[in-house]
Amino acid sequence: MTTRSLLKIIPSIPVSDGAGVKLRRSLGQSQWLRLDPFLMLDEFATDNPDDYIAGFPAHPHRGFETVTYMLEGDFLHEDHLGHKGHLRGGGAQWMTAGRGIIHSEMPLQQSGRLHGFQFWINLPAAEKMKPAAYRDIQPEEIAPVPIPGGEVRVIAGTLETADGASVPGPIQGLSTAPLFLDVRLEAGRRFSHPVAEGHTAFLYPYAGSLSVGAADAAKPLPARQAGVLSPGDRIELAADSEGAGFLLLAARPLGEPVVQYGPFVMNTREEIEQALDDYRAGTLA
Repeated sequence: MTTRSLLKIIPSIPVSDGAGVKLRRSLGQSQWLRLDPFLMLDEFATDNPDDYIAGFPAHPHRGFETVTYMLEGDFLHEDHLGHKGHLRGGGAQWMTAGRGIIHSEMPLQQSGRLHGFQFWINLPAAEKMKPAAYRDIQPEEIAPVPIPGGEVRVIAGTLETADGASVPGPIQGLSTAPLFLDVRLEAGRRFSHPVAEGHTAFLYPYAGSLSVGAADAAKPLPARQAGVLSPGDRIELAADSEGAGFLLLAARPLGEPVVQYGPFVMNTREEIEQALDDYRAGTLA
């Protein structure tokens, strides 16, 4: 086994998106800060409703998947195909934009804390024009799994526990074979887990910091920074003296050209022009 080390840190920066929602963006700040097949990672965390109340009014997507995971707070998803979904705290939504979708994501609260994440994961060329679809994952489907010194919520892929058990998440069978875990650890506790050789992998601690790598060669990863991992087939890390909560994300890279224009992600400039023409003509989906 080869333990992955901390290869690079991508600091998150404050940005505003949608109709003025304040958030922090690590992956996706620029085209040079992508990790194939991951295109973007945003975190929104605030107690101030002025930071989120305007939400994300209707906007289009084509060519990739958006994944939203809420720790606290509620959103309403609506799209031009007539679908509605209630994204609850502790739940997630996995949306495949495919050939096109126009949707809105609006907060279902006027006050209180909102804390969650959204990342974009690319689709292979052969799947970019498939029909749009989404799945609302209820909190009960990703209930915490106890581990020594902590707990894990499994959204995609499979958790392999220290006692040899396998706990699958609700998202399975995608071409990028994503692994998406939300891990909470007590102070000083260690966590290790297999990650497929050749898959892109990174960590995002949203509470506390981590020491990443084998114990004799660990490197610090501060909170709210994306930690890109080196090649290998396993991760090892430890929580700091305050404990930690972090996301582990991994997936099979596509190795295909990426041409992005805002909410459209295709393989060629011509495909982007077609997406814009379809959107203007009302034939995106």
